[in-house]
Amino acid sequence: MGLRDRFYTTKTAKAILSWRILLGAGVGVALGAAGLAISAAIGIGLVLYAGSVAVAMPQGASRPAIDPFVLSEPWRQLIQGAQGSGRKLRETVGGTPAGPLKDTLQGIADQLERGLGEAWEVAKRGDEIDDAVRRLDPTALRSKLATLQQRASGGPSPEADSAVQSVERQLASADRLKQQSKHTAASLRLTQTQLDELVARASEVRVGTFDTDTYAKDVDELVIKLEALHQAVQEAHTA
Repeated sequence: MGLRDRFYTTKTAKAILSWRILLGAGVGVALGAAGLAISAAIGIGLVLYAGSVAVAMPQGASRPAIDPFVLSEPWRQLIQGAQGSGRKLRETVGGTPAGPLKDTLQGIADQLERGLGEAWEVAKRGDEIDDAVRRLDPTALRSKLATLQQRASGGPSPEADSAVQSVERQLASADRLKQQSKHTAASLRLTQTQLDELVARASEVRVGTFDTDTYAKDVDELVIKLEALHQAVQEAHTA
């Protein structure tokens, strides 16, 4: 979570309107009564109040360590592409003169970094799905099914039929997993294309030829898509 995300939370709102107000005011009054200049007493009280609110704010979660080389293809290439886009965006932000625009771009870059974390989780899940398909080994299952069907045709029995149906169900599972992997990879590939577009557009924002608010909104929408994709693959995992 970025600072803005941490600020606009229920927990922070409760902290702002809590006993911390009385703490800051009480310290300010006490210092004023002790002879400290009123402006200084008020300042110290406000700093104490703001500091206590900051401590109560939700802490930003640490970013996941991303290592594309632990993944198989196409997941490795997709994550490497996303990391490359992230580096280009940071270079654009780093080359922006200090000021409000750079601060805004930095906040947008942080948001995209969070989206990269979501993409990483999606890619790991896709890799797990592919690994499950490899363990099922559809090629070996089809060979086994052909053998069982041949045996069943020569001497039908409930046991032979059950064996055939069992292998058929395993093949159906493998097919469903392959379809899920294909759909997930296609969705992640689309977000990668959109990420590349946003990174390219950052240069336009930097020189003032593209609206910053519109750009920030487009970035938020992409991150939301990645969060939704992550949620979808997680739900498929627990289904």
